[in-house]
Amino acid sequence: MQTLGKHRTLGFLAAFLASSFWGCGFYFGKIALAEMSVGAMVFYRFAFALLGLAPLLLTHRPNFNAAEWRMLIFASFMGVPLQFILQFKGLSLTTVSHAALMVGTMPVILAVGATIFAKERLSKLGWSALALSTTGAALIALGGTHHHTDGGPTLAGDLLVVFSLFIALFWILFNQRLMKRHSHIVVTAYGIAIGTAMLAVYVPIVYGAPPIHGVSLKAWLALAASGLLCTATTTLLWNWGMTQVPASQAGVLLNMEPLIGSLLGVFLLSEHLGPVAWLGGAMILIAAIALTTRSNTSPQDPAMV
Repeated sequence: MQTLGKHRTLGFLAAFLASSFWGCGFYFGKIALAEMSVGAMVFYRFAFALLGLAPLLLTHRPNFNAAEWRMLIFASFMGVPLQFILQFKGLSLTTVSHAALMVGTMPVILAVGATIFAKERLSKLGWSALALSTTGAALIALGGTHHHTDGGPTLAGDLLVVFSLFIALFWILFNQRLMKRHSHIVVTAYGIAIGTAMLAVYVPIVYGAPPIHGVSLKAWLALAASGLLCTATTTLLWNWGMTQVPASQAGVLLNMEPLIGSLLGVFLLSEHLGPVAWLGGAMILIAAIALTTRSNTSPQDPAMV
């Protein structure tokens, strides 16, 4: 059985990198959504991710019992087709800035969920860091000047993104439970393989066959980056990090996602970030440093092992 705390610093670093790479996901998704449906975009994202994970499927054999297979299948359904179809449907109805703001609520959702369902304990400093980090994420999303020609944000789009985050909570916690007995590589590779198989059945029925011809090179590159970098790499990093630190503590680092998304807007989309948004970025970094270096929460809570 795997226990938390073997490599605490590296665990936080893995969660930090995963969240940073996830921050590119909405940017790449918007590029692909300009040329294809939500279902096709999500399918290709995971098809590329599965391509990158194929060597791990060949070299790491699963050893799940029947109950664990059922848990993995359920987690894969929640974490791949259900979460991502809803999340990118929401993105198609709202703006990147509003989607980033919604993702800024994930650390609080994860901390509360880990406390309730996984019996983790978060110190007062941890809760303060989460509040500071989430406030910073809100300031970043609200502090930028975004230029859109396809319309502004919608309540339906924002709510779909938030709802997808509640679904992601269960995907994270079920994976964490499986990784107490199994390698993070096995849980990640086979979970994404199962989820991609579900998409291969669902997407053609609901959205029609994903397009092959008429898709620009820019869109293909965005899909490849979305799958290989923002899905395969991030999930491996995040799942390994969850074997080293409690989910409730690592959750604050998820706010790197809206931070990176805002920076992409500045450097790639010529958006402007005002002083309020830069203040938000500083708050996120301060919260992350405080949580990872001064938290008194034990990473080996008896309730977790």
